[in-house]
Amino acid sequence: MGASLPEPGSVTPWSGRLAGAPISWGVCEVPDWGRILAPDRVLAEMASLGLRATELGPVGYLGVDPGNVRRLLSTHGLRAVGGFVPLVLHDPAQRDRTRTEAEGVARMLEGTGADVFVTAAVADDRWGPPVALDTSGWDHLLAQLAELDQLCAAHGLRQVLHPHVGTQVETAQDVERVLAASPVSWCLDTGHLAVAGVDVVEFAERHAARVGHVHLKDVRRAVAGPVRVGERTLAQGTKDGLFCALGRGDVPVATVVERLEVAGYDGWYVLEQDIAIDRGADLESVHPADEVAVSIAYLKARGLVLAPGVAGGPIGPERRRSAPETGRPTVHDRPGSR
Repeated sequence: MGASLPEPGSVTPWSGRLAGAPISWGVCEVPDWGRILAPDRVLAEMASLGLRATELGPVGYLGVDPGNVRRLLSTHGLRAVGGFVPLVLHDPAQRDRTRTEAEGVARMLEGTGADVFVTAAVADDRWGPPVALDTSGWDHLLAQLAELDQLCAAHGLRQVLHPHVGTQVETAQDVERVLAASPVSWCLDTGHLAVAGVDVVEFAERHAARVGHVHLKDVRRAVAGPVRVGERTLAQGTKDGLFCALGRGDVPVATVVERLEVAGYDGWYVLEQDIAIDRGADLESVHPADEVAVSIAYLKARGLVLAPGVAGGPIGPERRRSAPETGRPTVHDRPGSR
């Protein structure tokens, strides 16, 4: 691995491990995030970029029947990688409901052929701001992570904890606390960790053995600062351009990948450039796939991605699909919903 381009036709060891994510098309489970593009458009544009795998987006976005989800993905030449699952883990009063929801999602992910269960420790179902936890609250959260490890393993999945702005595991201090107290695997999200003030290269070097999944994001430092100190919410920061195509921000994404590969990481890399599509936007003029193409080009130019069929340029108008938006999946659409 390095900055020079490999010989034509060569393939890097992880070239078949690059996946997409609906959040790069603005598809998000956070309430009132923005307009949600229809699955057919999102999946078709992923496929047009040469991607062959994807996370599933909000639970219920692609449907709740595993067989139907698998067939839908197959129609576009895609396979399931995993799913992002927000769960309340700190509140003992919600333990049974959390387990029921997690069991339903794990069963669905198993049925789609996915590999990872990406846990986010939210404060509540509405993505309210994180609450201050005392020792008992942290102990319960850590115990829930251990239970989820077992639950996921029973369904052939690996649980990974996603440190995430606006959740109970948000800050650099939160990350260090969980690293020290729990053996849970991690989703190394280069964007959210950078917003939290974590040195992502150091994280990759120190904790490579704990990394079970990777989200590749770039972040603009000037926008990250106000989000980190609470002057702007995650949604507001995203609309201000917090996340951007790889290479256009301040995160050394390529270095993170190189460090992980040297350490023997063999899991998925998921392209995620979180965006929020304004509710008044003309969908004909919204082209999220172009930014994903820039990220692929960034990795490819550094010799990190040369997967057969991966396109290097943006999707032209003739290859875009005009499709109606869909409504955001509600909790009532989820298996085991609360």
